[in-house]
Amino acid sequence: MKITVVGTGYVGLVSGACLAEVGNDVLCLDLDAEKIRILKEGGIPIHEPGLDQVVARNIAAGRLHFTTDVEEAVRHGTIQFIAVGTPPDEDGSADLKYVLAAARNIGRTMTDYKVVIDKSTVPVGTADKVRAAIASELQKRGVEVPYSVVSNPEFLKEGAAVDDFMRPDRIVVGAEDEQAINLMRALYAPFQRNHEKLVIMDVRSAELTKYAANAMLATRISFMNELALLAEKMGADIEQVRQGIGSDPRIGWHFLYAGCGYGGSCFPKDVKALIKTAADAGQSLKVLQAVEDANDAQKQVLVEKIVARFGADLQGKHFAIWGLAFKPNTDDMREAPSRVIIDELFKRGATVTAYDPVAMDETRRIFGNEPRLKYADRPMAALEEADALVIVTEWKEFRSPDFAAIKTVLKSPVIVDGRNMYTTDLPRAAGLEYYGIGRK
Repeated sequence: MKITVVGTGYVGLVSGACLAEVGNDVLCLDLDAEKIRILKEGGIPIHEPGLDQVVARNIAAGRLHFTTDVEEAVRHGTIQFIAVGTPPDEDGSADLKYVLAAARNIGRTMTDYKVVIDKSTVPVGTADKVRAAIASELQKRGVEVPYSVVSNPEFLKEGAAVDDFMRPDRIVVGAEDEQAINLMRALYAPFQRNHEKLVIMDVRSAELTKYAANAMLATRISFMNELALLAEKMGADIEQVRQGIGSDPRIGWHFLYAGCGYGGSCFPKDVKALIKTAADAGQSLKVLQAVEDANDAQKQVLVEKIVARFGADLQGKHFAIWGLAFKPNTDDMREAPSRVIIDELFKRGATVTAYDPVAMDETRRIFGNEPRLKYADRPMAALEEADALVIVTEWKEFRSPDFAAIKTVLKSPVIVDGRNMYTTDLPRAAGLEYYGIGRK
């Protein structure tokens, strides 16, 4: 199939590369000439495990191409994915200007039947706006060209996106005409040879499904974080509680880990957007507002533990941070708890040395030439002259450290663990003070 993907960000590039991987002829459009140059030369503008090999393999096979030419892109694919950014607006709603600009470009240029697919995360009713934008451009041209608008939300986890696309647990398609549905079945047939994974529904239900899924997962995280704070006060251990409730099949094990708050490009933005969508419809989502409030507060918890141990005035104190990205296997720093923690430490007069396997360049871009923030090239080097180690992201390379060596290097034998990486006995046996989230 001939497929066009508008946008070469996280969703667009993964989707385009994986669709090419199963034999389709894919053209990816982006108006950022520098990004297209990097991609044509075999570079990858984002960190996503395995994506570079998929992109390189399909460029070499002649199935994956990149362009800045809008007309070429519209002409190429019967299937037109819109996978551009929908950043949060000032009021929390999703900004649809890039989505609607892409739709207008399609309407301005198309000459034959197109299936226009909203792959970006968009609020309920966006398909109607996309349909109207295309219709308006066709009307200006004085032509009638058939087209369908489909909602096909993505469910890709950063750090595992290639595997999620190639082996999806479900494929949600919101469509209301048979021709578009049949094309979507053909498009996704290679990804569901084992069993039927396509869930067909109306467009608005598909749009709401994406937000509902992320809001549910965010709710589980904030619920566990609040329980962890209660566990500390009651003398319980949240890790034991997690095992007790996770073994209930009605609850399950996923997204039950207490920590220092969620971040990234999806959960914070989508929770805000769903709250705003509901408010516009005259409904208050009280549970989700509490989820957002709890998450904002949770990002302060590690600093509160540091203050409890070292005092409110951290002038002259120096801290080592392990982990900067909002989660492992990505360099994404959007809404990352590390950003809040570093800023709060600076406000109290402290300095920081940080280490992250892949996110330090992105951190440098965000913080610039901040003199209070230094970077280490390996985890143990970050500990030199530090009063405590603060763990913010649960990278695999942090799982089995030499606790005796940590105690030797640190000025104070203190670990503040925002991801409950360790059983409490191991660091304490090495003579370290160990402060987790919701631990005894």
